[in-house]
Amino acid sequence: MGTQADQELDVTGLQCPMPLLKAKLALNALAPAQVLKVVATDPASERDFYAFVQHSRHQILAFEKHADTYSYWIQKG
Repeated sequence: MGTQADQELDVTGLQCPMPLLKAKLALNALAPAQVLKVVATDPASERDFYAFVQHSRHQILAFEKHADTYSYWIQKG
């Protein structure tokens, strides 16, 4: 993956809504245009993160789905 992250957040093992809540807190600490990489194992995170960026200024730059992990590169708006 060529997208560089300014910070990485590991929320593996956490269930909804914790991955999204922790990602929101991490994004609040970043400067605009910085990128947060989030690694989650909760299948609901895919729906949650896409719904979240639709209602915010943030955007998902990249997404990778593997057998048991979901990785998101979210740029702060």
